[in-house]
Amino acid sequence: MTNNDIVQKLWNLCDVLRDDGINYSDYVTELVLLLFIKMEYENTEAGLLDKHKLPEGCRWPDLNAKSGLNLLNEYKRILFILSTGKEIAKDPNDDSKTIEKTVITDPLILAIYADAQTRLREPRHLEQLIKSLDTIDWFSAQRDGLGDLYEGLLEKNASETKSGAGQYFTPRPLIDSIIRCIKPQAGEVIQDPAAGTAGFLIAADAYIKGNTDDYYTLPDKDRSFQHTKAFVGMELVPGTRRLALMNCLLHGMEGDDEGVVHLGNTLGLPGTQLPRADVILTNPPFGTAKGGGRPTRDFTHSTSNKQLAFLQHIYGSLKSGGRAAVVLPDNVLFEAGVGTDIRRDLMHKCNLHTLLRLPTGIFYAQGVKTNVLFFTKGTTENPHQDENCTQNVWVYDLRTNMPSFGKRTPFTDQHLQPFENCYHATPREQKHGQIALDDETETRWRCFSRDWIKTQKTDSLDIAWLKDQDSVDAASLPEPDVLAAEAMSELTEALRELNGLMQALGAGDQAKVQRDLLSEALALQEEQ
Repeated sequence: MTNNDIVQKLWNLCDVLRDDGINYSDYVTELVLLLFIKMEYENTEAGLLDKHKLPEGCRWPDLNAKSGLNLLNEYKRILFILSTGKEIAKDPNDDSKTIEKTVITDPLILAIYADAQTRLREPRHLEQLIKSLDTIDWFSAQRDGLGDLYEGLLEKNASETKSGAGQYFTPRPLIDSIIRCIKPQAGEVIQDPAAGTAGFLIAADAYIKGNTDDYYTLPDKDRSFQHTKAFVGMELVPGTRRLALMNCLLHGMEGDDEGVVHLGNTLGLPGTQLPRADVILTNPPFGTAKGGGRPTRDFTHSTSNKQLAFLQHIYGSLKSGGRAAVVLPDNVLFEAGVGTDIRRDLMHKCNLHTLLRLPTGIFYAQGVKTNVLFFTKGTTENPHQDENCTQNVWVYDLRTNMPSFGKRTPFTDQHLQPFENCYHATPREQKHGQIALDDETETRWRCFSRDWIKTQKTDSLDIAWLKDQDSVDAASLPEPDVLAAEAMSELTEALRELNGLMQALGAGDQAKVQRDLLSEALALQEEQ
């Protein structure tokens, strides 16, 4: 049975569990809680671990030996112990009293099970999950990669969930392409300040392992660094961080005492505790600061736009000569006011050498237009340079005249290969990446000087030059819901900028009246 078969088998159980009020995200969480217990037992029995990490009474046989209500109660008891590290037992000297005993001190286990509670109410559903995990050919699953199996479940979760999960799951082909461009190396500190389920960090780890024979070619000291200090991330949402920690663990990544992914708001005080990095790879969350994770740090350029705040954290956290690749929505490229100030600051302190315009439909949050910015702190000649670092920006347009990607048209590595060829071209030339459009040949790959961006675009990076040949062909348009999402996204951004302008003009009261009217209109619309 292949990993894909196992993923599908486990995923099909979610339909059964819907009767218990379990949605896709809850289901993946339930699998995480059980999978760790199963994995720890199997690895210890196979001799891959010297001893059990979980105390007696909290191991897999303690679950699959029971059934019915006894099983559900036992599971709840185990989760309490794993989440608190403490066991409540009768006082051996007085049966009428209880004592609290610490039985788990491993911080990683406590982090994975922090505040863990089961949503399952029906014992038979828990039995189904346990039996399904018991039917896995554990030897084959380990050989093929438990991490790949788990990531398959995360991808299923992102693709099947209409909102939420897809915002933190970056498509695997895009992650792998970015890794091949950045080429992380052993000995470098690699950070993801918006880690999600840790896809970037895991891909970077896999790339370095592939070039070092799973770290065996490294000296012992360097190998230890890779396991404990090389990778660090931060995630705001506890449930998402739980998924990330499990993902890292299944890929053999330990991290420090808090694990690879720390819990906290990167845009607040916790973000200042992240170590300066040689490489930063990230896809900050979509949306405005009205949700969780609003900026509370004193950035040089104050903004309520989370993406612009993340961008400041990223180039401010790079070591001199450090490299970054960050996925950002279109509004970061053209937002006026503080957005312009931040772009200028970025191009001043970093060499923003490449911008990749991504096609629509590759993220599960439909309609979002995104880009990847590649930049280096300082310059190649002088890593400590902090003025006028950007001289030229190469732009690759992978959006215009591309199909609308989705389930029917999957986005794959082959769509990114022409861009990678251009990225690695030395010296970079416009002849790379040419495509045929009607009777003439135009290129998706062009170079724009810093002076041109300043004088012709007023430091906007929303640069496009290809003509959309099919823009008037209704048959080639994306699905209606995608078009509607794009329109609503652009209108929301425009309204946000107008609100900021009215505030700056001292018309805050009038702005509030308009916001209240808009809120009322949307509420009425939702009730209909």
